[in-house]
Amino acid sequence: MDGNRRWAKKRLLPAALGHASGAKRVRTIVESCIRSDIAHLSLFAFSTENWRRPPEEVSVLMNLFASYLQKEVDEMESNGVCLKVVGDKSKFSPELQDLILRAEEQTQHNTKITLRVAANYGGRWDFVQAAQSWQRANLGLGIDQLTEAQLAPFLSTAGAPEMDLLIRTGGESRVSNFMLWQAAYAELFFIDTLWPDFSAKQFNEALEWFSKRDRRFGSAAPF
Repeated sequence: MDGNRRWAKKRLLPAALGHASGAKRVRTIVESCIRSDIAHLSLFAFSTENWRRPPEEVSVLMNLFASYLQKEVDEMESNGVCLKVVGDKSKFSPELQDLILRAEEQTQHNTKITLRVAANYGGRWDFVQAAQSWQRANLGLGIDQLTEAQLAPFLSTAGAPEMDLLIRTGGESRVSNFMLWQAAYAELFFIDTLWPDFSAKQFNEALEWFSKRDRRFGSAAPF
């Protein structure tokens, strides 16, 4: 979800208002997914690298995350949204960790859509923590015995299907350490629109583009 700060700068507004506008856009896209019978949506909210931002901006983002959890969890529950926060949650304040836990518990039985919010997440971190978790669970085995199938259940997204479509807003053409394992065969859709302006119409255009892709997963194209 890229472009919140640039959206605010273009309007001579503080970055905090850009992030707040971006948070409001989440509901629009979740609702679009539900209408399109999309069962899994993952959003990159805060990366492991985002701690490098100015402390005041990080503070705004943490407060916004806490506010979102408090204000939206009842709506998510009533709309069938199962919330999962993936990432290293130990870095967050105890208060924010508690809000995350309560929101996940309150929505855990919902089945209409699973919304994964990646917070303090990085694809490389996910590899490392998965390997470490596998090793702790298999103390008698050497790392040379680790296979893809054995590692997958220890990833932060264990149990989720592999990613089909990755959308990045904001005009950048890179994945920026987002779910590197999960996106191995994803179709990549880049759009210049800044996240707070990313509409349901544009989301549907991305789905239409995806529906026309020839997905071969490494196999040969038919003659």
